[in-house]
Amino acid sequence: MKKLFLPLWLSIVVWLNTAAFAQAAPSPPPPPLAPAHDLGVRAVSVGAGAPLATLSADELQFFADGLARFNQVDSVSGGIAGEPGIGLGPTFNANSCGSCHAQPSTGGTSPSANAYPHLGPNPQLAIAKLDGASNTIPPFLSSDGPVREARFPFVVNANGSLSNTADGGVHALFSISGRSDAVGCALPQPNFNQMQQLGNLTFRIPTPVYGAGLIENIGDATILANQAANASLKQQLGIAGHPNTSGNDGSITRFGWKAQNKSLQIFSGEAYNVEMGVTNELFPNERANPPATCLLNPTPEDLTNFSLSGSAIVIDTVAFSNFMRFLAPPVASTVGIPGNPPAQSFSNGKAMFAQVHCDTCHTPVLQADVSIYTPGLSKQNAALYSDLLVHNMGSGLADQISQGAAGPAEFRTAPLWGVGQRIFFLHDGRATPQNGGLLAAIQAHSSAGSEANAVIKSFNALNNQQQQDLMNFLRSL
Repeated sequence: MKKLFLPLWLSIVVWLNTAAFAQAAPSPPPPPLAPAHDLGVRAVSVGAGAPLATLSADELQFFADGLARFNQVDSVSGGIAGEPGIGLGPTFNANSCGSCHAQPSTGGTSPSANAYPHLGPNPQLAIAKLDGASNTIPPFLSSDGPVREARFPFVVNANGSLSNTADGGVHALFSISGRSDAVGCALPQPNFNQMQQLGNLTFRIPTPVYGAGLIENIGDATILANQAANASLKQQLGIAGHPNTSGNDGSITRFGWKAQNKSLQIFSGEAYNVEMGVTNELFPNERANPPATCLLNPTPEDLTNFSLSGSAIVIDTVAFSNFMRFLAPPVASTVGIPGNPPAQSFSNGKAMFAQVHCDTCHTPVLQADVSIYTPGLSKQNAALYSDLLVHNMGSGLADQISQGAAGPAEFRTAPLWGVGQRIFFLHDGRATPQNGGLLAAIQAHSSAGSEANAVIKSFNALNNQQQQDLMNFLRSL
């Protein structure tokens, strides 16, 4: 069989046309990047809940005593097995500090059985019915939802309509009525269904208290200097946060969702009375004028133990303060994040966090002042990712409640240390694993009037991978 040969000139033409076609043919597009999403809670080791490493033997004793009392379960008048504390009620949201501040370990925030099964579901469901209590479960609580307290923004008129008079206070979820240690007390729960129908219901979830001693020891001058830093950039972005202040001495307050409490002891005393109904030397009177049949103990129920010695002398609120003050800040880690993102993702995410100016409010580090306590609190760099100021977060997050100098739409910049192991986000816990978690919390920062609108616009302009890197970085904190 003869071989066929093309003329040289025709071979060259065929070759040129083939090469031109190869150059002109478009290469297949790269696969699209998956939409950014919250990878979820950092697992493996729990990087929180330990005492400061510099505590003396005496300080460790007071830390341990405070931790034990923080976890102690209270009954009304004592004598119930497993409930050694005294003073619960007449109304309450929880029966121990540790039941709410549990995630991922004692001192944290609202627990979740899905992330850390040993913590169990929302404890409020069991607490509501404990010891024969006749409470019903409010519609906004669920076993896999956050621990919540309820506030009513406005007073309700006698005819059931909503007034313009501010309320703003906590209305406890439960009553001691029906409990075996509260015989004779008849005190109904608030009508939460009515409040929900009126749109007169807002919530708060527990704030973590890790590293609280460092936060307490950051000087007012440091907070104010940080507020004044990068003034032109903040003005350009529309960021104008300010401190909340004490009505007594004018100093900067810093604890709570609206930075409404000055010190750890005031924070403890208020929570003991409001959340558990336990009167104490700081808040010695029962709340909400309960009927005489429900006043079952002399007040204050928490007082100095004059006949004891050592750490046992101090009242519970002082013991709580010692525990929180000596509690180490969370430990950051890139290990245990679902999907095991590469190291480059975290460094890229940190850069994106600064590029879109999240750090103008979530200040990475503030230095603590000299401390009279342990060296672990003195002149330390607190990597809290907060400026401790309150900011207008817009109509989307507004709760219509003012506390001190914090207005109806203003909240403290939430410290982000430990955020890698949190389940629920924002003041009311609305951002959950079911609706997007961290990403939902970020997007909720933007609404009419929010100081974060320009920052969130920049975040939304990032590509999917950059947004993913930023959220991966947050999960490493």
